[in-house]
Amino acid sequence: MPIIQVNMIEGRTDEQKEALIAAIATAVIETLDAPEESVRVMIQEYEKRHFGIGKLPAHKAGR
Repeated sequence: MPIIQVNMIEGRTDEQKEALIAAIATAVIETLDAPEESVRVMIQEYEKRHFGIGKLPAHKAGR
């Protein structure tokens, strides 16, 4: 069972996340010849103050 984890800064819409899940699942299904029902995509979102870019938290880096 392929399990794909995506870590990203908060702020995307539900529609964007659904599209991301579909695109990743399609790539895994086609590349690995995996059954669709076996593919898992998990999104972990981080608050901007909990995500570093360089030496700064994302909210201070203008993200």
